[in-house]
This record gives sequence, structure tokens and C-alpha cells, in this order.
Amino acid sequence: MEMSTWLAFFAASWAISISPGPGAVFAMSSGLNYGFQRGYVGAIGMILGMWTALVVVALGLGALLLASAHAFTVLKWAGVAYLIYLGVKQWRAPAVPLAAKDEALGSFSARALIFNGWAVNATNPKGYIFMMAVMPQFIDASAPLLPQYAIIALTLAFTDVVVMAGYTGFASRVLAFFKTEAQMRFLNRLFGGLFVAAAAALATFKRSA
Repeated sequence: MEMSTWLAFFAASWAISISPGPGAVFAMSSGLNYGFQRGYVGAIGMILGMWTALVVVALGLGALLLASAHAFTVLKWAGVAYLIYLGVKQWRAPAVPLAAKDEALGSFSARALIFNGWAVNATNPKGYIFMMAVMPQFIDASAPLLPQYAIIALTLAFTDVVVMAGYTGFASRVLAFFKTEAQMRFLNRLFGGLFVAAAAALATFKRSA
């Protein structure tokens, strides 16, 4: 991949990472529930989910997904259901300020948080279609493909690491100003509602003709 091509993709990748969506909501929810240091672990899962979409598209399965109405529908509704699940879980979360959660966080599961982050991105059909639309513009079909896909994967991972750190850190910082149960209940329901709103938006998403 030529430097000029990579710089163009690097610029595009920031827009991809910063654009609000289920990933941003998940990152902020993780910061809300666990603080920055623990909540940021979820970014690992989101990057793995993004890489899953990239591998699927690179192997040509993305075209099959786009061509098969049944496969697309199954993936879309799996994503909708998972976002609703996360929303209900967040809505019903205990209204306890983070400072008072430290002892309870002994049961914190990094593996579960990574899986949740992976599922958010891996079940989002928008990611697959976006990859199919954007990646070909930066791929030189006459050059070896594997190194180009590796560069794209690492570039997207870098921008996501930075941006999700911002989202997670923002949410964990805001927690310092929310100390009562009523305030935490409001935040839990706010983020629960955001997950459901993201699910509703995904439910209306259709394949391009």
C-alpha cells in the first residue's frame, strides 16, 4: 500500500471510529459501569469484532451476506436482539455510584466484557456493508492482498483504541459528579435507552439495492 493511499485511509478511519453508534454507546456504558481502567477492556472486544467483519469481507463472504436476504436478516436481528439485551441489562443495573462499587468489582469478568464488545461489532451488518463499500477504494488488486488487509486492520485498530479510550474515559470522568442512587439510576436508564435506540436504528437498516 502506497503512503498516499494509507494516509487517505488513515484519515477515513478516524471518521469511521468517531462516528457515534453502538460501539460508542458500549464504550461509554463500560466506563459508567467499571471506570476507565476496567471498562476499557471492552475496547479489545470491539476491535476483535471489527476484525471479524474485515476477515469475513476479505474472504468474500461479505458479498454472500449482501446477496442473501436470509443471511442478512438473521445477522441484523441478532444485532438488534443483542443491543436490546444490553439495554435491558444496563437499565436494570444497580443504582450504585462507581466509588461504592469497588469491592463488588471483585467479580468483574474481563472475558465477558471482551465478548460483549466483540458481539456488538460482529453482529452489526452495517459494519460488513461499510467494509465492502470502503475497503476496495484503498486496495490495489495487482499487489499482494494480505499485507494490505493487515495494514487496514492495524490502522482501524489504532484509531479505535484512541477513540474508544476517549468515550470510555469521558463516561468514567462524568461519574465523579454523580454520587446519589437517583443520579446513577438516571444514568443507567439513559444508557439503557441509548442501547435500545441503537437497536431500533439497526432494525430499520436495509441493504442497498
